[in-house]
Amino acid sequence: MALTKIQFKPGIDKEGTEYSADSGWFDSDRIRFRKGRVETIGGWQKYVSTAIKGVARSLFDWGAADGDKYLGVGTNLKFYVESGGTVADVTPIRQTTAAGDVTFAATNGSSTLVVSDTSHGAVEGDFVTYSGAASLGGNITADVLNQEYQIGVIVNANSYNITAKDTSGATVTANSSDSGNGGSSVVGVYQINTGTNFYVDSTGWGVGAWGAGTFGESVAITSSNQLRLYSQDAFGDDLIFNPRGSSVYFWDESSGLSTRAVSLSSLGGASNTPVEALQVMVSDIDRHVICFGCNPIGSVTLDPLFIRWSDQENAVDWTPTATNSAGGQVLSTGTTIVGAIKTRQEILIFTDVGIQAMRFVGAPFIYSFSPVAENVSMISPKAGVAAADSVFFMDREGFYVYRGSVQRLPCSVLDHVFSNLQFQQRFKIFATTNPDDSEVTWYYPVGTPSADITNYVTYNYQENNWTIGTLDRGAFIHAPTKEFPLAASNSLTSDNYLYSHEIGHTADGEPLNAFVASGGIGLGDGEQFAAVRRVIPDFTFRGTTAAVDLSLEVKGRDFPLGDETLLDTATIASNTGQFHLRARTREMIIKISSNGSGYGWTLGDLRFDIRTDGRR
Repeated sequence: MALTKIQFKPGIDKEGTEYSADSGWFDSDRIRFRKGRVETIGGWQKYVSTAIKGVARSLFDWGAADGDKYLGVGTNLKFYVESGGTVADVTPIRQTTAAGDVTFAATNGSSTLVVSDTSHGAVEGDFVTYSGAASLGGNITADVLNQEYQIGVIVNANSYNITAKDTSGATVTANSSDSGNGGSSVVGVYQINTGTNFYVDSTGWGVGAWGAGTFGESVAITSSNQLRLYSQDAFGDDLIFNPRGSSVYFWDESSGLSTRAVSLSSLGGASNTPVEALQVMVSDIDRHVICFGCNPIGSVTLDPLFIRWSDQENAVDWTPTATNSAGGQVLSTGTTIVGAIKTRQEILIFTDVGIQAMRFVGAPFIYSFSPVAENVSMISPKAGVAAADSVFFMDREGFYVYRGSVQRLPCSVLDHVFSNLQFQQRFKIFATTNPDDSEVTWYYPVGTPSADITNYVTYNYQENNWTIGTLDRGAFIHAPTKEFPLAASNSLTSDNYLYSHEIGHTADGEPLNAFVASGGIGLGDGEQFAAVRRVIPDFTFRGTTAAVDLSLEVKGRDFPLGDETLLDTATIASNTGQFHLRARTREMIIKISSNGSGYGWTLGDLRFDIRTDGRR
């Protein structure tokens, strides 16, 4: 019998039924389409072995004039700068106590220490480093005390708890001799307040930590009890960054990795620098530092629609005068700025009701503002990305592209994405681009109201197709200064790591699981059964010539709403010529999957021996 070559349409189509996706692909994980062909994505491995504390939701790379390359990493707990494989904690300092302001109290048989510090200003999860402490008299020695601690329970405004540990991190239990208070020379150095890993829409019950405060008590949302999102940008060789809803900070590249970032307002010559902002950016063309959603001059209260910019080429002078270009503008529509994205000629500002374009026009106005679109915006501050002279973004109801005007992107997996998206955690959604493969990818949370990111959807803007898959990541960047794209894991219960992606064919040494599954392939008009006798596979393997765990499943069902049955499974190796099977069905479904390490694959053309086989 003549062989039948099945031509599959590129892209995943889940908008209809599995049967309506005839000769198309219906489901996938960790694959892409290149020139219409299915292939596995590249693997990943740890970029550096150093763990980072917290979940990173911001990565930014830049290069200095001396050739050094840097990566800024903002987590809910810390801020790091990486260079040359060294990851340095440069988290800014919030306050340093006077000697003797901090004292300790231990309880025999307990590892919990009560720390007294009047008006400490800390929140649960903050980091503090003690120095100058003396032994409490027993197991709680000076070495135990004089190190960095993460604060546990906040007892009140003047005290909190920490868990005693030795320098290796092992818990230390106090004994009856630990009756001292650490002496009169203890100094506490507090890092800026940490943020959370969860997004909260508004104030009210459930905003604060479980068990904290009075039942039913309304809790004001602050930068420390909201999902911690960072914005970052380079100012020359240096880095400017901003935790959303908090201060703007500056890291001086010339001071090296051993130097912490400082508040922009603390720099010499600082004048009216913003106290709080939702996002910070450095304009490429005109070199202004811009804060979106910040406090006006003379106020310490954040205005979520107010935009301010510094003097040109001057990050610290924010006072408008006749001789500089500093200034500000309040947007006239909306209630808050969601986010802003740089393009080559303008900055797109996304509010909760629409999009405006911010363009540099020079003196006397410096910037112009004009509406671009109404009733469309980003679903989260990081749900858009510039790629291929366009801006791609995810709205609350779909995907869009801006190319001088806003156009909706037809999406063949739209319902799948939005019906599974955990909307309560939508601010975790972020977009990234992979220009090497003409891809824009959105990572989004699925599951419970406290879920983190587990899924992604990718749009190939060159070939106009969509794929879906699973991957746990908190941030992702195609870093021009790095050899490979970089991403950060997003575990809520353990340390996280930075990973190089599109490298090799393993998931950091583990199997790189991937699959693609077809829709129902109708055999004729479905009136008669068909016998499928053999399949001739066509694959290209990358990374090895001895793949033995690529699986080709042939499934079938008699009617679109009937039960799906596994008819046969072929194990495909690089030397597999053909596979004989005994399958009888009206509708055939193909699933190709792999769970091996060290290889990737590309699907060519599958040919089947299919024969008509009666109506019963």
